[in-house]
Amino acid sequence: MGAQKSVRAGKAKIDVNVDFTHKLCAALMLQPFRNSGSPLELVIGSLCIKHPNLFGKSEKLDVLWDKGLYDSNILITYRKPRPEWLAQQSFVVQHSISPEIGVHGLPDDNFSRSGSGGVNLSRLSAGLDLSEPASSNWSSKTSIKFEHIRPVSDEGRSINRDTHGFPVTCSGGYNDSMVVVKQESRYAKANDRSFSQFSLQIEQGVPILSKWLIFNRFKFVASRGLKLGPAFLLSSLTGGSIVGDIAPYQAFAIGGLGSVRGYGEGAVGCGRSCLVANNELTFPLSQVLDGAVFLDCGSDLGSGRHVPGNPALRLGKPGNGIGFGYGLRFKSQLGHFQVDYAVNAFQQRTVYFGFSNLPS
Repeated sequence: MGAQKSVRAGKAKIDVNVDFTHKLCAALMLQPFRNSGSPLELVIGSLCIKHPNLFGKSEKLDVLWDKGLYDSNILITYRKPRPEWLAQQSFVVQHSISPEIGVHGLPDDNFSRSGSGGVNLSRLSAGLDLSEPASSNWSSKTSIKFEHIRPVSDEGRSINRDTHGFPVTCSGGYNDSMVVVKQESRYAKANDRSFSQFSLQIEQGVPILSKWLIFNRFKFVASRGLKLGPAFLLSSLTGGSIVGDIAPYQAFAIGGLGSVRGYGEGAVGCGRSCLVANNELTFPLSQVLDGAVFLDCGSDLGSGRHVPGNPALRLGKPGNGIGFGYGLRFKSQLGHFQVDYAVNAFQQRTVYFGFSNLPS
């Protein structure tokens, strides 16, 4: 239930998307984080403005605004044309606000759901992205950005402590600031029967000022897909670690859709390190319907106690988790619909719904 509209204003293109479906599904499946004070808060949607030739020299300007039930994101990107053999530059400004559920969320229903812990993150960042020309199967991107992070309550007030009185920032104040240099490398190779993907992200906090965060964080994702007759097996391994200064919101959150199914977001644990394995076998049931069985597992590798304030221990998160189940994948011209039925280690059952590949 919603509406989509594209409008052209000169050379600029404006895409508007308003959706009520997400609100209906969330109302049926999730406990509200907070009361809605305005009818506009019940609407989710997006606004996209693209200009292909801003100053007459092929400069591109993209403005994207996404609004969810409890979050919003504004992204402004400006690109100047450069020769193909040089790194492509993008100037990026972004502001977002979203509930911090992965670390401070309250596990419920035998860890199958995560409710609001009263902590939201307001993020403002500005910087430069450099995308290197792709060579063979590899691609890479480097960015340097200034980030300002301010925790706020559900009512929008700045906070520096959670509901248990523990700090929610690294500085102990009402905000954290940092300059982050990020290097991301990707590898992809595919043929008719299989594919392989690998990505590695490395982030370094640069101490330009003494109060700014100094840290090194890395995360990798390795995936392998293999066709087994009419079936297809997809396996992936995700891991990461962070050393140096750390705020609780920087911890790796484990659990939820895209991590360990059967658990709420971050309900397995949150730590300085993590390791998550996902395996899924899909097989055709008809021309438009596939079945799936899956097994997920994840661990904080015992690093939860090293997160400031030890939120995982205070919230009773186990630190390790396993989830398994089955699902259906329905393919149509309108898009792909997915439903998963998952069971966690506490025998709690959860159903996930998803939509993807919807045309704009």
